[in-house]
Amino acid sequence: MFGIAGMVVVFGAVIGGYLVEHGNLKVLVQPAELLIIGGAAVGTVLIANPVTVLKGIAGGLGGVFGRSKFDKAAYLKILTQLNKAMQKARRDGLAGIETDVEKPESSELFKTWDQHIRDFVCDTLRVAMAGGPSPQDLDQLMELDMEVHHAEAHQPVNALTTVADALPGLGIVAAVLGVVITMQALGGPPEEIGHKVAAALVGTFLGILLCYGLLGPIASKMGKIADEEGHFYHTVRVGLIAFLKGSSPLIALEFARRVAPGHARPTFGELEAACRGKSA
Repeated sequence: MFGIAGMVVVFGAVIGGYLVEHGNLKVLVQPAELLIIGGAAVGTVLIANPVTVLKGIAGGLGGVFGRSKFDKAAYLKILTQLNKAMQKARRDGLAGIETDVEKPESSELFKTWDQHIRDFVCDTLRVAMAGGPSPQDLDQLMELDMEVHHAEAHQPVNALTTVADALPGLGIVAAVLGVVITMQALGGPPEEIGHKVAAALVGTFLGILLCYGLLGPIASKMGKIADEEGHFYHTVRVGLIAFLKGSSPLIALEFARRVAPGHARPTFGELEAACRGKSA
């Protein structure tokens, strides 16, 4: 929502200021310049990135223009899900949830979880059930898993940032080609030369605007979304490790709640009510 509003403000302010100075909008409509800049930008993305990163860029764009998935409701949901798993493990022991962990997609305990978070938790519990690793070792294992996930999540961000940084240069390429065309028209009518010079300058204008007014902010927002997801994983990690160290489910949940971001952190009462299946 705010992403779309921001785009409207950026382009509205630029075009509005241009019109205030009595600029002619038709001059800014240069399909050839857009083809050069846009086509070259798409080509650089295809050259520099594997298919997985391209899919990540396409998927990440949807999140930029929607609301955050990691709000208070999401944190309440995962904490209550953790509570159910920890309560059963405390009552029956880790061996009592072995079947749930081995087949989480069909387990009543885990089947409603987000798949990625479910795999993150169940893979850790499998290692804990195998015996040997201490909670500190499991904590390090989860941290390594998160580092890999974080690096993968930032690959589309880095790719889009690289393209954004290249756009001013591609705009100059389009402008230079426009100057070449202008030089070919020397000796012709002055209005024709003026139109070609204006078209060349539009290339530079578009490159800079698309960099700092569109792709740059989009890449920045995608990076923030990746960081939010990393913090969500960190919350789960803290709660699970606290439980494996011997804390009761209630105390483990409090550890997890305290590391949730302030804007999405449920209160103690809200979490307690959610765990009891009541509204706060």
